[in-house]
Amino acid sequence: MTEQVRFLAGTTALVLDSPHSGTAYPADFRHACALSELRRAEDTHVDKLYDFAPALGVAWIEALFPRSYLDANRHPAEIDQSLLDAPWPGEIATDPGLLAKVRLGKGLVWRCTDDGLPIYDRKLPVGEVQARIEHCWNPYHASVAQAIDQAHAKHGFSIHINCHSMPAIAGSHATDFPGAAHADFVVGDRDGSTAAPALSQRVCDHLRGLGYSVDYNHPYKGVELVRRHGQPARHRHSIQLEVNRKLYMDEQTLQPHGGFGRLRDDLQSLVRRLLETDPRKLA
Repeated sequence: MTEQVRFLAGTTALVLDSPHSGTAYPADFRHACALSELRRAEDTHVDKLYDFAPALGVAWIEALFPRSYLDANRHPAEIDQSLLDAPWPGEIATDPGLLAKVRLGKGLVWRCTDDGLPIYDRKLPVGEVQARIEHCWNPYHASVAQAIDQAHAKHGFSIHINCHSMPAIAGSHATDFPGAAHADFVVGDRDGSTAAPALSQRVCDHLRGLGYSVDYNHPYKGVELVRRHGQPARHRHSIQLEVNRKLYMDEQTLQPHGGFGRLRDDLQSLVRRLLETDPRKLA
C-alpha cells in the first residue's frame, strides 16, 4: 500500500501484524541520541520469527518505519505537546489510559527511550508530526483493516494477532511496572473486550503446553491495534502477543542466539493451531 508498510494478503481467516519491527530510519528523523540506543526500541527480529506465515496463507502486515519515529500502536491523539514547536491543531487525548504513555514519553511520537534517554534536542514542527501520521500511521492501519475485512468476508470470522517482543526486564520508562521481570509470553485482549476469552485461553494453553510461562493481560493488555480492530461480537478477534526477547536474542548485541529456531518453530505450531480454530465454535 505504501513504501512505509509491507502488506502481504492472505487466504485464511488469520491476520498477523508487526508494528514495531521496522528498521528503515527515515532521512527526516533527526534524532539526538545514538542509533544504537534507538534500535533497542525495536521489536527486533519479530518479522523474521514469523516469516513462515505468508506461505501458510496468513496475511502479514509489517511497519518498515521504526517505532521511535512513529508508534503505530498508539492512538493518533496521544500527542506529547512538550515535543512540539506550536499548539497541536487536532485531537489531543484526555483519557487517563492514553495519557499514561504520553507521560512516560511514549506517545504517538516518542520523547525518550525505554531508559529515559531524550531522543530529540529540538522541538518538532507540527507539520512534521502530521506528515508522519499521513505517511506511516494511516497506511499501516488501513492495511490491517483491509486484511481483517478480507479475512472476515471470506470466512465469516477473523483472528488477528498483533505481534510484539518485550525485554526480559522492563525499562524505567517502558511501562507502569519498571524493573518487572517478564514471563516468556504475555497474551492480551484488553480484558476480553477485543477477543473471545476462550480464544485467548487457547493461545495461553498452547504456549504453556510447549513449556513456556504465560501471563494474561498483565502487564500488557493490548493497545491501539487490538482496540481498534478487535470486535468479538462481530466475530473479529484481536489479540496482542508479546514474546520475551531473552528467548531468541542477545539483548545487548541484538543478535539472535540458539533459541531462535526453537521459538520460530513453536510460533509456527501456534499459528497452525489458530488456522484450525473457529472461534464461533469455542465454548
